Amino acid sequence: MSENNKLSPELLAALHDGLAIPAHPLALDENRKLDEKHQRALTRYYAASGAGGIAVGVHSTQFEIRDKGIGLYEPVLRLAAEEIDRARLDRPFIKVAGICGPTEQALEETRIAKGLGYDAGLLSMGGLADLSEQDILERTRKVAAIFPVIGFYLQPSVGGKIFSFDFWREFAEIPNVVAIKMAPFNRYQTIDVVRAVCYSSRRDEIALYTGNDDNIVNDLLTTYRFTVDGSIVEKRIVGGLLGHWAVWTHKAVELLEDVKRYRESREIPKEWLTWNVQVTDANAAFFDPAHQFAGCIPGIHEVLRRQGLLKGTWCLNPHEELSPGQAEEIDRIYREYPHLNDDDFVAAHLQEWLSGE
Repeated sequence: MSENNKLSPELLAALHDGLAIPAHPLALDENRKLDEKHQRALTRYYAASGAGGIAVGVHSTQFEIRDKGIGLYEPVLRLAAEEIDRARLDRPFIKVAGICGPTEQALEETRIAKGLGYDAGLLSMGGLADLSEQDILERTRKVAAIFPVIGFYLQPSVGGKIFSFDFWREFAEIPNVVAIKMAPFNRYQTIDVVRAVCYSSRRDEIALYTGNDDNIVNDLLTTYRFTVDGSIVEKRIVGGLLGHWAVWTHKAVELLEDVKRYRESREIPKEWLTWNVQVTDANAAFFDPAHQFAGCIPGIHEVLRRQGLLKGTWCLNPHEELSPGQAEEIDRIYREYPHLNDDDFVAAHLQEWLSGE
């Protein structure tokens, strides 16, 4: 495999150490057209917050950007790449492109992302009901032949599907799979992925990332331990690639750095368990499980709107809007957990992000 198709040693090391990677939202105006000013401001916010990467073209960016008549996939990826390049960050920063659809569509999106300077693809396996597990593995091999792949276990409630342990074990053996994001919102299925990677010959080549917005802190604190061929194998979830981290990102980065300091300790402070519940409670307000996640994208938008990073909560699909009572739940989270938000940080820098200075 060509070195041109692989992550740089610096990015690979950072990925394994653990990065906070927000899933980048889409900024729209009141006519549901791309709001370039606020789109760029969001990227600047994530870079300034200390994030270790961004994921663009993923669920939080709205899958409809690919639809005919909308055609925002390439423009949105391009804007984010331009802003990260312009920021000239002095730390490793991974640009992740969401890759979706049947094999030919996935390959075309891979070529677009690679041409724009992206480092890896978050390969969605949702919406592929007509493909078998073997078909999806072959699709992954084709993408991985030209671009580093981050696998993606997406919860069924937002378009994902359930995969077997054997699928994940074979998935982990694919060269150039560099990480797996686990977002089934399900402990059993999360364990399936971690155990499968531990059984793989490539276990040390794959970084595990949480996408379980309902269990972020616990995922980051847990050491998984399995007996493989008579030997103990341990694996950690080292970072997060999360829609939840698209908001209050500066505090999310602080959380991850705190976890890194504690994760080798045998004694985790008891307050971490409480912190996990608080973050999960906040996520319930943002992601709207009370209404089967119908308001998950508008919920993210509403927090960013309150901070001034978005003009409104508009989505490409006009039927996607805040659920009844969701705004009041976000009010409650602000009251009960003020230590989780980064409003002061945003307020101090908002005008420079909006102006691009």
